[in-house]
Amino acid sequence: MSARDAACASLQAHDAGAAWDRYDVVRAGADGLNAFLCVDRAATCADPAGLLAGVPVAVKDNIATLGLPTTCASRILAGYVSPFEATAVRRLREAGALIMGKTNMDEFAMGSSTETSAFGPTRNPLDPTRVPGGSSGGSAAAVAAGVCRLALGSETGGSVRQPAAFCGVVGVKPTYGRVSRYGLVAYASSLDHVGVFATSVAEAALGLEVIAGSDPYDSTSAQVAVPSFVPEASDASRPLSGVVIGRPIEYFPASLDPRIAAVCARALETLAALGAEIRDVSLPSTDLAIPVYYVLAPAEASRNLARYDGVRYGVRADARDLQAMYERTRSGGFGAEVTRRVLLGTYVLSAGYYEAYYRRAQAVRALIAQEFTQTFASGVHLLFTPTAPTTAFRLGAVSDPYAMYLSDIFTVTANLAGIPAMSQPIGRVDGLPVGGQIMAAPFDEATMLRVAAALETALGPEAHR
Repeated sequence: MSARDAACASLQAHDAGAAWDRYDVVRAGADGLNAFLCVDRAATCADPAGLLAGVPVAVKDNIATLGLPTTCASRILAGYVSPFEATAVRRLREAGALIMGKTNMDEFAMGSSTETSAFGPTRNPLDPTRVPGGSSGGSAAAVAAGVCRLALGSETGGSVRQPAAFCGVVGVKPTYGRVSRYGLVAYASSLDHVGVFATSVAEAALGLEVIAGSDPYDSTSAQVAVPSFVPEASDASRPLSGVVIGRPIEYFPASLDPRIAAVCARALETLAALGAEIRDVSLPSTDLAIPVYYVLAPAEASRNLARYDGVRYGVRADARDLQAMYERTRSGGFGAEVTRRVLLGTYVLSAGYYEAYYRRAQAVRALIAQEFTQTFASGVHLLFTPTAPTTAFRLGAVSDPYAMYLSDIFTVTANLAGIPAMSQPIGRVDGLPVGGQIMAAPFDEATMLRVAAALETALGPEAHR
């Protein structure tokens, strides 16, 4: 059986009936996960001979679908049904996938725990007292709970990789431009990506292969051929000799939990035993990534979310005049975190502050990207780091916004630089999953997936202990 056939068979073995049975069990439990905001039990297969024929796929609720609401987990879009569908969703359907429902998320993808959803938080299937990560927590939880083996999420600063790490599944963020953003509700357009969750590297590779490729509806999609990712990801028997993997010293600070550092060290030792060369490297601007991200992303969000004004679509509050209607609609429709970021973005773009904050942040972003470029040009093929500085924390445990922002300290750099990155399970601490992050040069997802598959096979059950 070919690698592609094996990946297809593993996905198709989890049929739609089993998915719905598992969904009902989860929903009936005392600790409902609240992973889905809506479901479609009548979903049909568009191509019985397709790569994903009959495979149930969950879709994050900021990715447009026909016939199902796209609310971004916000009251301002409650009940909104898009008149068009995202290119990624269309490609899944054309491959035979069943779009089973829309998953919960942080409101407008602004959050790292799926606690900012207007429709209640999602719980981690491995421990319902803990968060699944965010903002794509519903998709990660759906895969981790066994409701489906493949799901779509989105990333602006780590919203696929961090929940993948917290839930113990595989999460892949491709190169910026590799997957069309058409139909992805914009948060920060220069940072947004559509990504994939799966239970294994090979299945994630197949999902990515289906949705990748240029798109005339997205001017930022890259005119770059899509290779066959699946054989690369599945051929774990190929030695890693000649592969140089960088260990960025800034991603292993003295403050990192020593147990997470130890799990990462074991993964690096495993990669070395497979023949890879492990080399310490430095990305000195890493400590600036969070401040830069939280200037640029809110700035873009303040522009993108200006369209939600109660005039064109979405919820409209009654008021005596237009100005009052704007104020009541946006004040009542947006939650606290979205409001915070829109205000912050408006501030950094305002007269007198644009040069001091926004322009300087753009310059530092370019510096961060340049450091990655120089590192890969030096002969390093991949970078390996922890995905997150902690394991999944308890619901309600992180109330300080800045402390929450630091959950993405190891992931935002890949979005700022536009490079591909992924998270996979590499071990556990106190019974909770630890994710290992692999980053690659632009459009080199194939090497990233091949090495990830080799590590997955070599670690075996140890990755889940």
